[in-house]
Amino acid sequence: MIAAVLPAGAVSAEAFSDVPGGVAALFPAERQLVDGSVAGRQAEFGTGRACARRALAALGEPPAPILRDRFGAPGWPAGVVGSITHCDGFRAAAVARAEVIASLGIDAEPDAAVPDGVLEAITATPAERELITALQADLPEVSWDRLLFSAKEAVYKTWYPFALRMIDFSEAEILPFADTARSGGFTARLLSPGPLVGATRHDVLHGRWVARDGLLVCATALRADGTPPYPGHRHPGGAAVRSPRTPHSRD
Repeated sequence: MIAAVLPAGAVSAEAFSDVPGGVAALFPAERQLVDGSVAGRQAEFGTGRACARRALAALGEPPAPILRDRFGAPGWPAGVVGSITHCDGFRAAAVARAEVIASLGIDAEPDAAVPDGVLEAITATPAERELITALQADLPEVSWDRLLFSAKEAVYKTWYPFALRMIDFSEAEILPFADTARSGGFTARLLSPGPLVGATRHDVLHGRWVARDGLLVCATALRADGTPPYPGHRHPGGAAVRSPRTPHSRD
C-alpha cells in the first residue's frame, strides 16, 4: 500500500502482521528503547524496524540499529531519509537517498471515523472543516476526518527534520482531493515558516493518499532538487488561518 503513495526515488517495505521473533531480532540498543513496554508495543516496534531494514537493504544499506531522537523520530544512516508508521494490522517503512529526496513522511491509519472531539482538535482552518464535510457527503466510503489526521502526521514527519521541534496540528492546513473513490492527493499549506531545502523555502507540501482493505495511508516528500515530488499534482484553493495548539504522535 505504501508504495502506491510514494514519490519516485523512495522504496518501502510493509507487513500486515507482526514478525515472529521481531523483538529478539532487534539490536541491543533498539531493544532498550522498548524495555518495559507491553508486548504489543514491543511487537509493533520490532516489525517496524524489520520493515525499515528491508527497505534500507533495497538501497544497499547494511543492517544497523535505528534509534530515536528525543522526540521519537527514527535515526537513519548517513545519507538516508525515511519514515516508519504502524497502526492495527499494518506496519511500514519508507526510505530514500538524501541526495534525491530531502525528507519523507508516511502515515497509516484505520479507515474509520476519528473519536469525538478529535476533528475539532486537529482542524487548523475553516477551509479544512468545510472541505472535509463536503468530501464526506460526496464520498462517504472514505473516513475523511481520519484522512485529515493521517495527512497531517505525514506532513509533520516530512517537516520535522528541518524544524527539529514538536509541530502542532494547527501549523498546517490540509486540503485533500479525490482522483477516484479510493485514492487521491492533498495540499498542505504550512502556517509557520516551512522547511528550507537548499535556497528554497517550502510553504506548501504535496502528498498522496490511498484507502484499501480498511486502511488509509498517506505520504509526503520534499525532493532535494526542489522539483515537485508528484508531477501533475493539482493545487486546490482555500484560506489559511491559525487555530490552537494540539500535540500529536511521531513514530
